[in-house]
Amino acid sequence: MDRRDFLKYSAALGGLMQAAWLQAASDDAPRYARIAAAWRGPNPSDPYFAGVLVADWAAKKLSISHAVPLPTRPHGLMPEADGSLLVGGARPGAWLMRFDAQGKVMQQLNLADEKSAARLNGHTVLSSRGEVIYSTETDRANSRGRIGVRDRISLKKIDEWDSHGLEPHQLLLDENGHLMIANGGILRTEADKKYDLHRMDSSLVRLDGQSGQLLRQWKLDDQRLSLRHLAWSHWPSANKNLLGIAMQAEHDDKARRAEAPVLAVLDGDDLRIPTQANDGFGYAGDIAPAYNGGFAFSSNQVGLTQLWHPGMPEKLSKIVELQEAYAVTGWGGPNPGGGVLVATALGLVRWHPSAKPVLLPWPEKMAVDNHWVLLSEA
Repeated sequence: MDRRDFLKYSAALGGLMQAAWLQAASDDAPRYARIAAAWRGPNPSDPYFAGVLVADWAAKKLSISHAVPLPTRPHGLMPEADGSLLVGGARPGAWLMRFDAQGKVMQQLNLADEKSAARLNGHTVLSSRGEVIYSTETDRANSRGRIGVRDRISLKKIDEWDSHGLEPHQLLLDENGHLMIANGGILRTEADKKYDLHRMDSSLVRLDGQSGQLLRQWKLDDQRLSLRHLAWSHWPSANKNLLGIAMQAEHDDKARRAEAPVLAVLDGDDLRIPTQANDGFGYAGDIAPAYNGGFAFSSNQVGLTQLWHPGMPEKLSKIVELQEAYAVTGWGGPNPGGGVLVATALGLVRWHPSAKPVLLPWPEKMAVDNHWVLLSEA
């Protein structure tokens, strides 16, 4: 069943599931959550939007606060301190757009106007000093990975750094303000088609956040594992921060892909694959911090979100099983926190280790894209 057919089917099924799940809402949870998201209508040809969704747990309702039309499909979303949101086009991205907390477009940058031959790979992050924004990019002339250094106000590129790899995807800051970059390692055509997978060169890189100097690079033994999405999680009992990396297998053999691990973890300076348990498909999508140093990560190909915890590093626990489970973001919930919000074909699913699950159906027929971000809760 494809996404379009499933959404038609879910209209009938949703009412039955809604009653059962909504009765499970926790009385001691926050009343609402505001989530930055991007979505389109139920059909692949429908236009894309970005904006803010509001989950009212007490009213058992999910609504759209505002929605901004987008030029093409988006990818990553970067909330800003003043309430605005920065959105970029999906790979090969040709635009950046910023709109304010009410949904008014403030800026739109067309990358075709820049002298650089680079195009966006989907993610941005603000520097530790707040003066520049870093963007993952690929130079179309030679396929090398680039980190665009952009003025925070104008969004114009003021510098460009080597990502020391192919196809940099997501990037985050570490506690020292340095860049942690997942180089996916895949060569792609102008039409975004993969080629020469035997030449894959995936890596995790740390760059100096002020100079762009290479500080450290990590590689896994299996270069057909593409490192893609990143999340930090704090492990209180060990008083350390762990970096989770969601991976996607690119092996030629389907059976080998199905057996491939989907999670890598950077613990200090040690990059390792903590478990061979996987999703049966070899494709982890989004990733978010979860309970006590753990990670929740999705596998939309099989409709599954799983939990990994450093206290039981060889195991994965299924926490959400619904078709099209993809975008995930952390959710505090009742003490001690550590829950997640998961976008599925049916709607928003709220999971927490000490609260009962909740499903809020979409406010209209819509397909949420790969990522969303919790803005606030109260």
